[in-house]
Amino acid sequence: MLIGELARAKVNLTLAVLGRRTDGYHELESLVTFAATSDVVTIETDAAEELTISGPSARSIVGENLLSRTIALLRAADRRLSIGSVHVDKKLPVAAGLGGGSADVAALLRAIRRANPERAKAIPWADIAAVLGSDVPVCFADHPALIWGRGERMSLVPFLPAMDAVVVNPRLPLATASVFAALKSGPAPPAVAAPAQPQIVSVAGLLDYMRARGNDLEPPACELLPVIVEIKSQLAAQPDCRFAGMSGSGPTCFGIFSSPASARHAAAAIAAARPEWWVEPTILDGAP
Repeated sequence: MLIGELARAKVNLTLAVLGRRTDGYHELESLVTFAATSDVVTIETDAAEELTISGPSARSIVGENLLSRTIALLRAADRRLSIGSVHVDKKLPVAAGLGGGSADVAALLRAIRRANPERAKAIPWADIAAVLGSDVPVCFADHPALIWGRGERMSLVPFLPAMDAVVVNPRLPLATASVFAALKSGPAPPAVAAPAQPQIVSVAGLLDYMRARGNDLEPPACELLPVIVEIKSQLAAQPDCRFAGMSGSGPTCFGIFSSPASARHAAAAIAAARPEWWVEPTILDGAP
């Protein structure tokens, strides 16, 4: 059986850092959506077990392989799961603030769940996702959401309007831990309630919501990697750009445009001016 899953780029439309917790993590609140731009994770249950990675960003992966760890956790939960071979077509840039590694892991979980419908009910999917990383639960849900805690707690947002966008990354990694360290936030409040669900029915309303909240990690990220300022300026200078912001801990930035054509034209102009950057026109709509 051959099963493929899109590992879509996660985009933080807003990101508030409420403080550093006693366990070392930071207390966050963020509105998250997903882009049409993605990696692709494929499993072949009838093949011999192996993990392969290809694609333009494959060589950028360093450190612990979370895909292997995912398989090990699932094997510990049920050794009779059908998994077989796993292949990742890695298109998203690494250490980019797009949750690419988390999205790959989440897509692998969904693919294995689809391949094992008779065994899936006994597997604690959500618990395994939370163990694998703060971004993995929302990537596993693959749906717009408000997230809080260290990012593992979430409330799905029933509706967010689709937005034409351009995502830009300078092909320079930026470690999340370094950005949080540079923020130098104070202690988190002892108790944090779930954030209120936004009542958004239009792109204009969503943009107002985003402008009012912003991204607390943008200033320290810009200090560590000043090219982020240039990326945002390039996006904002394009015709019909309605908003430019940074996703997650950076350095990827995104611009919201008035139409698919204006997004494509902006992407082409930026790519021509800075061919060393990763530039993609896309849609932010959260719909898989």
